[in-house]
Amino acid sequence: MRIVIWVLGGLGILAVGTVGAWWWYSRNVETPNYVVVSRDGDFELRDYPAMTVAEVVREGPRSQALRGGFRPLAGYIFAKERSGEKIAMTAPVTQEPGEGDSWRVRFIMPRGWSLEDLPRPAQDDVRLLRTEPRRRAAVRFSGGWESAAFETHEERLRAWIAERDLEPTTAPTYAYYDDPFTPGFLRRNEVLIGVEGG
Repeated sequence: MRIVIWVLGGLGILAVGTVGAWWWYSRNVETPNYVVVSRDGDFELRDYPAMTVAEVVREGPRSQALRGGFRPLAGYIFAKERSGEKIAMTAPVTQEPGEGDSWRVRFIMPRGWSLEDLPRPAQDDVRLLRTEPRRRAAVRFSGGWESAAFETHEERLRAWIAERDLEPTTAPTYAYYDDPFTPGFLRRNEVLIGVEGG
């Protein structure tokens, strides 16, 4: 019986250590420096600066396009197929609808990297570009990455935008702050829409 208690105690300590390490890592990944203009529960109005991003376009359902876009982008930042140094991972990974059934999947480059300084991608489908500064309305939520959850929160965000007489200017952006191994209740997900006003 004493051995069982020791084993269970050891597993408990290991589990707490693993969660603690995950929490420390996830809170120390670089995220964009946006300015919160106003906050209303889980809704925010934010001003984003221009950002340098790496982008891949993939077709198909949202989850399939996200997986398909993640691989070449991860290969780029981790220098799998190109020369030069690795680039630090940032959060969130973002996804926006493109033309037809295509999706733009993006990694935000760490601050301090310019388009001129970044290594050239080895693959033609990885594109480097600079985004424009933009005001965005955002809603934050936890849970899995099912399309229904993102659609529900997008509807909530659009209603919040309309209530405040803001004018939508972009398609929605889906933002994933955590890896797929993070339990849903610990994940940070967001839907963002560019707006004018406020």
